[in-house]
Amino acid sequence: MSAPVKKNDRLTVYIEDLTHDGNGVAKVDGYPLFIQGALPSETAEVHVVKTLKNYGFAKVVEILEPSSDRVDAPCEYFKQCGGCQLQHLSYEGQLKWKENMVRNVMQRIGKIDAPVLPVKGMEEPWHYRNKAQIPFSSNEAGQAIAGFYKTKSHSIVDMERCLIQTGEADAILAGLKKELAAIGVRPYNELSHEGMLRHVVVRKARATGEVMVVLVTKKKKFPQKDAAVATIQKLVPNVTSIMQNVNSDKTNVIFGDETVNLWGKDVIIDTIGDVRFEISARSFYQVNPEQTEVLYKQALDYANLQGDERVIDAYCGIGTISLFLAQQAKAVMGVEIVPQAIEDAKRNAALNGFTNTYFEAGPAEEVIPRWYKEGKEADVLVVDPPRKGCDEALLQTILVQRPKRVVYVSCNPATLARDLRILEDGGYQTQEIQPVDMFPHSTHCEAVAWLELV
Repeated sequence: MSAPVKKNDRLTVYIEDLTHDGNGVAKVDGYPLFIQGALPSETAEVHVVKTLKNYGFAKVVEILEPSSDRVDAPCEYFKQCGGCQLQHLSYEGQLKWKENMVRNVMQRIGKIDAPVLPVKGMEEPWHYRNKAQIPFSSNEAGQAIAGFYKTKSHSIVDMERCLIQTGEADAILAGLKKELAAIGVRPYNELSHEGMLRHVVVRKARATGEVMVVLVTKKKKFPQKDAAVATIQKLVPNVTSIMQNVNSDKTNVIFGDETVNLWGKDVIIDTIGDVRFEISARSFYQVNPEQTEVLYKQALDYANLQGDERVIDAYCGIGTISLFLAQQAKAVMGVEIVPQAIEDAKRNAALNGFTNTYFEAGPAEEVIPRWYKEGKEADVLVVDPPRKGCDEALLQTILVQRPKRVVYVSCNPATLARDLRILEDGGYQTQEIQPVDMFPHSTHCEAVAWLELV
């Protein structure tokens, strides 16, 4: 059966929804058209640019009836850069769409009927990211450029500022590329594998104001390092740590294995709630600390700890959720497959004086059953998996060990719905789901689910 539209058709369509990457969705005789820049409830004239068997793509010619939530995107790079997808949708509209998206995904994928609460958003949804990873390169004239990548590409949009990054990141973004020639540092060329400076990573601690700048270079030998340090200190007067990371591989992975201190401290200190964390150049740490506190407090509320519970934190990372839980639990045991993250978790526990935590490296689906055999059973189990969701073996481990309560922190509603269905089929009931907006102006939405054994 052929598509009901063909390339170069002009159509008037009604936009029903958004995709996960922010494109509007219209249907022509049931055939989906994906339309960049269109918003739900809008009527638009569109130009069909590509058709496939089951779906097609179109571009907006004219918005005939705009959404009441449509706004002018404040960022001058919005249409080029792939960092934000929803700046043309009011923030209130974004939160409304995300709530409906989470609810629809729960019902469509998981057949989950639990209440989905309104999304917890930000009062000030700008300049929230505490970490910027800025790629550097050069244009055809050999001049340094820096910015962020175009959607689905490795082409850099040359920028001077970013409305979701910190002022320190903007200072580096605008200033350092102008200074590179003066200090004799060539930006890296990904195609020719020539040049020195690949990325600059800027991290800022919200609570303390400390700033770390990491120069990712092709070679360890860095004759211009003193000039680079002086330039960074001029651009970012409150910098407290300047590091160099060495990545000599032909890869689009940002960091290499070796990191050295060029100036200042090796770490910066931040706090989430009352818990302090050391952040090194390569530490995993949530990029929106204000909303991270909202997310973790929600997980703590759902855990409903009275002070005598044992808690297991699967996918514990550097211990961020574990240490939140440790404030109210008798004991918290964290497991994580990345050994360096476990070392960070132990160090952060010591930094805060926690003596009721235990961390172990290894696959959760192997470590947790052994803990149970050793008598280390959990009243509450918390999971915070990557976007792909929980490992199937871990879900089966939960169903075998049967902790009374499960708190699931998710960065992907689709895999959350899938995993909740498995847990519900195994004897749990989802009580409530609380979405949290960790990434304003993007289509991403985190959520915390509370399950009870029935």
